[in-house]
Amino acid sequence: MALLQEAKRVAAEFEYSPADVRKGVKRFIGQMEEGLQKTGATMSQIPTYVTAVPNGTEKGLFMAVDLGGTNFRVCSVQLHGNTTFSLTQSKVPIPQELMVAKTAKELFSFLAKQIESFLKTHHNDHFEAHVRRKDAGEGPKSEETFDLGLTFSFPVHQIGINKGKLIRWTKGFDIDDAIGKDVCALLQREIDALGLPIRVAALVNDTVGTLMARSYTSPGKTGTLLGAIFGTGTNGAYVEKLDKITKMSSIEGGAEYDESTGEMIVNTEWGSFDNELNVLPNTPYDADLDKESVNPGIQIFEKRISGMFLGEICRRAMLSLVKDPKCQFLKDEHSGSNDIHSTTTIAENSALYRHHGIDTSFLSIVEADNSPSLGGTRQLLERELGVSAASTEDAVAVKEIVSAIGKRAARLSAVAIGAIVISSGRLNSTSATAEVPKSTDRIAQDIRNGNIAGAAQSTLEKVQASAAPLVDQTLPIGAVNDEDVVDIGVDGSVVEFYPGFEDHIRAALREIPEIGAVGEKRIRIGIAKDGSGVGAALIALVASKMLASAEA
Repeated sequence: MALLQEAKRVAAEFEYSPADVRKGVKRFIGQMEEGLQKTGATMSQIPTYVTAVPNGTEKGLFMAVDLGGTNFRVCSVQLHGNTTFSLTQSKVPIPQELMVAKTAKELFSFLAKQIESFLKTHHNDHFEAHVRRKDAGEGPKSEETFDLGLTFSFPVHQIGINKGKLIRWTKGFDIDDAIGKDVCALLQREIDALGLPIRVAALVNDTVGTLMARSYTSPGKTGTLLGAIFGTGTNGAYVEKLDKITKMSSIEGGAEYDESTGEMIVNTEWGSFDNELNVLPNTPYDADLDKESVNPGIQIFEKRISGMFLGEICRRAMLSLVKDPKCQFLKDEHSGSNDIHSTTTIAENSALYRHHGIDTSFLSIVEADNSPSLGGTRQLLERELGVSAASTEDAVAVKEIVSAIGKRAARLSAVAIGAIVISSGRLNSTSATAEVPKSTDRIAQDIRNGNIAGAAQSTLEKVQASAAPLVDQTLPIGAVNDEDVVDIGVDGSVVEFYPGFEDHIRAALREIPEIGAVGEKRIRIGIAKDGSGVGAALIALVASKMLASAEA
């Protein structure tokens, strides 16, 4: 039992208590508000200039392109108006020489030619009709021009719905000529040079696309509040009230936008939440991982919950037990101390000794293993880490550590979700009670401020509300009215495939006083796929309406 006790000791280092969750939520809301007020805050809170979300009734044919790494994807999305869509797409690799080209024109000309090829292949009638009008000297018809959403997954300073200046390249790209230039304009120039009937209508962040895709496809009447990625990385984008984004007036070169909705989608860039480590947990494994990362002190939140790092955290935790001479983890004094009567050994070239040698999929497989004596985990240890003859006790110890790491990641994810839900105020009203009365603390504050009449009115409303039913009595127990649902779209391998991840998120949400068990039931979490394709096309739709309105 000594080994299991040691494993439990390590697992306990990853405990993230209800009190920790509450402190995290409070800090997250504070950093959200700071990011809305000024640039350069820990959480960037980037305005996207997207001021509406779809409701599933939209129709039309829109295009999207995605430059996210070494491949370039071109899509057309036919929206059917009943929350469904049809997707056509192609993908081509970016030639290595164009990733380090001397001029931006070389790369963007290649991208425009891929769009032309896609049109000829999949929308040839439309393309040929356009060519005939062009040959006849006729201008393009605006109603026959495709609006396109550009997903550009590199750091960009966005100053309009279809304007954004490249800050720097990542992922192996290095084209100095493009730095500081508007990437939408660069692509549009090459599209125009080919005479294609396409307008670059929107610059898209894939997390914003996740929100849009979910809002179009989600059931019910309420628009989606939050789109969140929990995959290789993590980020969230949500619908914010325009009057809370006070830094809009100070954004240099900022474009006009539609103010009629009173809302705008904000890209949080929440991976950098609490880089200062005021409330986030910091085990020795987290600290060492950060110190040896390519960006120490940055993206601290992401390094605790995203798929890129969970495997490495697990590797370091397991290795600490292997290196402990007093702990018999993945080693035996003799074969008699092993339940399969063989001596456990670790291969010299084991991935356990290699930086980032364990993938997060390793954790998912262990978490899902309910086989007798954890046979699946023991096989995994041999196959992935070169551990021969691992004992049942070894496998139990691994599962103990894995479960603690995965649970902490989910509970930290709940901090971000819970903070945005609370900040939005969407839980403060229901179809049965349009407004929640003031709390006792706020009434007391009114009295201290001399607002006696207001305090009296609030007290009366509180008494009346206490006598009113808070839920529709005709609904089955536990059911929620469509109007009362707070919808959240998520994407990414961790949230989709890691066993029990959503359950741990929900357990943490229930521990947040402003949400509780009743509020947690109102939060609907659903998978939203292809934010960079379908989501980008939907943003192009919203942008086309904005651009048409501006031109009218």
